[in-house]
Amino acid sequence: MNRFEIESASARIDAGLGSFIRQTPLWKLPGGVLGVNGAEVWLKLEHLQVGGSFKARGMLNRLLAHPMPASGVIVASGGNAGIATAAAARALGVACEVFVPEVSPEAKRARLRDLGARVVVTGASYAEAFAACLARQRETGALLTHAYDQPEVVAGAGTLAREIEAQGRAVPDTVLVSVGGGGLIGGIAAWFEQRARVVALEPEGAPTLYRAREAGHPVDVTVGGIAADSLGARRIGDIAWGLTQQHVKDALLLSDDAIGAAQHWLWKEMKLAVEPAAALGLAALQTGAYRARADEKVVLILCGANMDPSRLA
Repeated sequence: MNRFEIESASARIDAGLGSFIRQTPLWKLPGGVLGVNGAEVWLKLEHLQVGGSFKARGMLNRLLAHPMPASGVIVASGGNAGIATAAAARALGVACEVFVPEVSPEAKRARLRDLGARVVVTGASYAEAFAACLARQRETGALLTHAYDQPEVVAGAGTLAREIEAQGRAVPDTVLVSVGGGGLIGGIAAWFEQRARVVALEPEGAPTLYRAREAGHPVDVTVGGIAADSLGARRIGDIAWGLTQQHVKDALLLSDDAIGAAQHWLWKEMKLAVEPAAALGLAALQTGAYRARADEKVVLILCGANMDPSRLA
């Protein structure tokens, strides 16, 4: 995975269904506006993307890159990848089946049904839902879209980094990236390579990359906590593992309390309604887990907004 693959993904998306993907806003703010001393913070409002998350980029790229069987497309997802796949499938006029774990919020399931997807709720975790999805795919022959560990999915996610650089008219110093299975950080790292410092952020309850680094290779972890519905992969993806080994030096863990506080701060102070996974960057800055220099340009990616809004009350 490299910059050429990401450029190719961008061209494929533009040629295949360019009007589907939104160019989401990039806000450049003084750190003080976000309760952070110093630094210039770039907020990438990717929660405003089609389907409510960055996943739309990779899912559409995957669908456009392969012939579509009559049985359509199938995916296992905690919610966001499924929503993105269902939205892309509807735009392309193909059938979509989504397997979600029991931990997935009802708000995400309802959104999937609204998009015309057949929703199957099974398993206590993403890994169990994925196993059921694979069994079903062998029966139907549908195109399998993986939530985070396929080249087209990672390259599609990388178009987000490409867009940040173009909008910012500069390479930022640092990009703070939430990690579940690793599709987003894989794409971000592949685009910026060594030109920007990419920092991996994970909840303490879902430390797939952190534990892999301790072990020296990807391992299964027990997942839970506030962001488990979207950062609940049990193991870091192989593609992301390779890319982060090459391009990502730092992997940090954050508590549920810090993540929840940052999520509520974004709503209370800026009226940005995002899911917990989107708040890890701000949590890292506000807690001091990541300390930015006064002259540093730091990107926070608000990666998703698919959650029950009553939790922000």
